[in-house]
Amino acid sequence: MNSKLSIALCQLMPGPSKTENLARAGKMIDQACERSVDLIILPEVFNSPYQADLFPVYAEPYPGPSTDFLCRTARDKGVGIVGGSIIERSTEGRLYNSSFVFDKHGNLIGKHRKMHLFDVDMPGRITFKESDTLSPGNNITLFQYNGISIGLLICYDIRFPEVSRALALAGAELLIVPAAFNHTSGPLFWELVLRSRAVDQQVYVAAAAPATNKDASYHAWGNSLVVDPWGRIIARADDREQIVFAELDLSVNEAVRREIPLFKHRRTDLYRLEYQPISNMEEYTGQEDK
Repeated sequence: MNSKLSIALCQLMPGPSKTENLARAGKMIDQACERSVDLIILPEVFNSPYQADLFPVYAEPYPGPSTDFLCRTARDKGVGIVGGSIIERSTEGRLYNSSFVFDKHGNLIGKHRKMHLFDVDMPGRITFKESDTLSPGNNITLFQYNGISIGLLICYDIRFPEVSRALALAGAELLIVPAAFNHTSGPLFWELVLRSRAVDQQVYVAAAAPATNKDASYHAWGNSLVVDPWGRIIARADDREQIVFAELDLSVNEAVRREIPLFKHRRTDLYRLEYQPISNMEEYTGQEDK
């Protein structure tokens, strides 16, 4: 089993032009490939503004302009690409927040539709409702790359530990999370949630976010980061456009699980709530037996 993986997180800043966004992604991928990397990760909705009312405008089918770009670039550069996410229009006309993964030959090896839609109302801070335009995906996604099992989630999915645990139990050694936390949720939860998932599941976590665009209606938090299975941040961006590089040693997962064997200690016989009402409350006197 291959235990090494070199990754690059491209924290680009999307604008209103899809053509320019793809060109910007291409330039950052070119820069990342100046170093020897195995896998490049783009942010959530990397090809358009993250704005619910605009999702139908930027939506495209698969195959389409953005996935063609990802396929061609992966093949031409000889590098795997996790294509962040785009707004996908299905053959039935539904819209999904979808991530497409291509290997170094340009073959599609993974696809994930965001399962949990970001519908929040925090008065005076942020209100956003993805479900106004998007449909939720219904599958947990695990794919293989370079002999490594990788779980793929999109943004809000990471807030639900059941998904990460299912992936870890299925053999995931790395969780990849294209995401676009904002300036409200970012300071509160971003680092906390990503480090928690790494520690809970004893795996690496790599999360790629857009850079902050102050001219956009939605201000992404940026701060793309990579966390090791001990919960230590080993690479991090700020809120500006940049590339984050990290060298992963997946054998660390095994060492962590050997030293702190959480998965062996799981009590699956107890992980359910069984309510047993007291049949006769008068049987309890509140006094110790004498």
